[in-house]
Amino acid sequence: MVSDAIATVARHYRQGTLNWPMIIYISLAHVAAIIGLFTISKCHPITLLWAFILWPISGVGITGGVHRLWAHRSYKASFPLRVYLMLANSIANQGSIWHWSRDHRVHHKHSETDADPHNATRGIFFAHMGWLFVKKHKDVIEAGKKLNFDDLAEDPVVMFQKTFDPWFALFMCFVFPGLVCTLWGDNFWNGYWVAGALRYIYVLHVTWLVNSAAHFFGDHPYDANSWPAENPIVSFLAVGEGWHNWHHKYPFDYAASEFGVDKQYNPTKLFIDICCSLGLASDRKRATGAWSKLKASRSKQE
Repeated sequence: MVSDAIATVARHYRQGTLNWPMIIYISLAHVAAIIGLFTISKCHPITLLWAFILWPISGVGITGGVHRLWAHRSYKASFPLRVYLMLANSIANQGSIWHWSRDHRVHHKHSETDADPHNATRGIFFAHMGWLFVKKHKDVIEAGKKLNFDDLAEDPVVMFQKTFDPWFALFMCFVFPGLVCTLWGDNFWNGYWVAGALRYIYVLHVTWLVNSAAHFFGDHPYDANSWPAENPIVSFLAVGEGWHNWHHKYPFDYAASEFGVDKQYNPTKLFIDICCSLGLASDRKRATGAWSKLKASRSKQE
């Protein structure tokens, strides 16, 4: 594995396909997270609680925001909810809603091909984070040009974030958590390193696990021929995003899972359901009817 890794890096270096700005940024972010590890003992207890709370807050900014709302349009959200999800997404700092949605739509349309941004057939490390370290395959770029993103362009919340990308997200991810920590008398830098950098890297890797672990490990009850799998561990870490075989079979389903929260761990579904009950969201799409028809059809064929 080590020799293969060295050979792969050398090949990309010779081809000039290494993405140096991203390599440097992610490396520095991990260094900041290591500093955060050594800063934990200096933090006020509320700072540690704040860092923990930012896990689901920023996580839902990805799962319930850019993923299920903007990338898949699996439900509708009111303006106040979209603003909140944009702010939570900015704290997660995984690229703008515009760019994240673009890459994710391409991923679903061309999963496990050269046009897939994080093609799992190129290995688990590539699917996890290696895809960010190299320039995109030409097929990914061409596939992105063929998709329509007018819905994103027409959303002022999306365009606000895109206009100030990446500076607004960097502020919300690192500086904002530190500023909040000063409210209870803690040091700004304690919040910056722990609630900011350390929490950021944790959530980042958890999100990447959906692309890597959930494409390699788990069951395939809905589509035996696809790589994405049902992975309960990833679902726990990624606030409900690990029921991946169902999600790739029915990407329009707002729950991204077959069952409700009483049977499958899915805090994001619960969050959306609560928002609907409060009048902040509506028009939730489900695929249970389509799945029932498919099961009946399979039974007849057997």
